[in-house]
Amino acid sequence: MSATELRLTLPATAENVMVVRQAVAGLGEALGLPGTRIADLKTVITEACNNVVLHAYDDVPGPMRITAQPREAELEIEVADEGHGFRPRPSEGEPSLGIGLPLIAALSDSFEISGGAGQGSRTTIRFSYAPQEFSNNGTPVERPEELAMAITAGVMVRPVLARVIGALAARAEFSVDRLADTVLLGDAVSSSEGADFSDGRVALSIQDREGTLAVRVGPLVEGAGEKLIDGMEVPGAGSLRDLASSMEVTTGETAQGEQAEFLVFEVTR
Repeated sequence: MSATELRLTLPATAENVMVVRQAVAGLGEALGLPGTRIADLKTVITEACNNVVLHAYDDVPGPMRITAQPREAELEIEVADEGHGFRPRPSEGEPSLGIGLPLIAALSDSFEISGGAGQGSRTTIRFSYAPQEFSNNGTPVERPEELAMAITAGVMVRPVLARVIGALAARAEFSVDRLADTVLLGDAVSSSEGADFSDGRVALSIQDREGTLAVRVGPLVEGAGEKLIDGMEVPGAGSLRDLASSMEVTTGETAQGEQAEFLVFEVTR
């Protein structure tokens, strides 16, 4: 473990969420984060840990592991368990994923969820120290808000993506009809298979451009973009593609600098 890395392992119980919250807040103070960012950090880690407490285990709480690694411009936090992972719970009265994931999406710079299906789950959150940049004269520098997320293909993709993309559309003040259109497009992406993506995970980024959500799905394997568009056809009702303001398959660079295919579309309120 490096000198600046924080690791915690403790039972996944509600009372221990407060312990993790305070430990990570202390790390934020040591890093010199302003009070508002520490408050955001505490909210993010609370929601991630609550998901483990509610969904990872059945009757006997198992371990919850937190690793916080300060980097040059951001804090990377991983919350892991050895339980069921995130499981949709449609039954009335049972706890669901609630507003936790949309809150994490809104307050962090990116997050990834992996694992599940009885193999444990990992939520990796990247939290920048200074999300707002300022020019030399002290005025804020406007920049688009972007969320990057990657989820292991499977049953958790649809509920996670629907809640996150719905929260972003609501924050962008979409009408009820346009919010529903955006969620339907998210459902279309959710139906894709892990094999359609370069690393086997359903990956996308979303930018809020003052009333327009710009979505970039991928990196995809060759031909997967058109496959996604073809899958949007609804017999006798046209295509979900028409719900987007624009949609196309493009070629771009991955984070590793490699060329890959992407499906790019925009939804305007």
